[in-house]
Amino acid sequence: MKLIYGTTNKAKIDLMKRRIEPLGIEILSLDDVGIPKLNIDENGSTPLENAKIKARAYYQELKMPLFSCDSGLFIEGLDDKRQPGVNVRGVNGSMNDDETTAYYSALAAEFGGNMTARYLNAIYLILDERRIYEYAGEDIASEPFLITAIPHEKRKKGFPIDCLSVNIESGKYYYDIDGNSEKYSSPADGFRAFFQRVLKETSDNID
Repeated sequence: MKLIYGTTNKAKIDLMKRRIEPLGIEILSLDDVGIPKLNIDENGSTPLENAKIKARAYYQELKMPLFSCDSGLFIEGLDDKRQPGVNVRGVNGSMNDDETTAYYSALAAEFGGNMTARYLNAIYLILDERRIYEYAGEDIASEPFLITAIPHEKRKKGFPIDCLSVNIESGKYYYDIDGNSEKYSSPADGFRAFFQRVLKETSDNID
């Protein structure tokens, strides 16, 4: 199976490729299929709504099997008006990587240096007009983690909060535990299970 990942974030594409590589699914980027960048109004109030908006926009353009994902960041103790939710980079996604890191570093400083946070994730997949799959379960949400005011020296393009992310149990930056922050940000097992269900249902329908 070949699927287009409806995102322009190369880091997210590479991450998804590693997650589902054992399933034999080939992930294509928008560049691979030659689609120009679309101006999509991600005005949903939840990660699933935004994943749906993006996937449908790309599908209308391409008419090819594809999926989109979205995330929301929720911070413990932060009032509703200031919760980032789906606006992790600010309204309209206006902050770049460095600005996003600086914003959350300053916010953590307000909490005395650390604040507890969690990502809720969602995926919306369109194979054709009839076969559409969506998911936003707990097994693709992140574990609770700390956002600290002091950035790690390492940076990864496309993931500006990773350098601030600390494991609650050990008190260590995720970068210092296993060289990356993939485990906490969105567990691979949950995404693999989602695609396995899609593959099984697709196979059963063919049989």
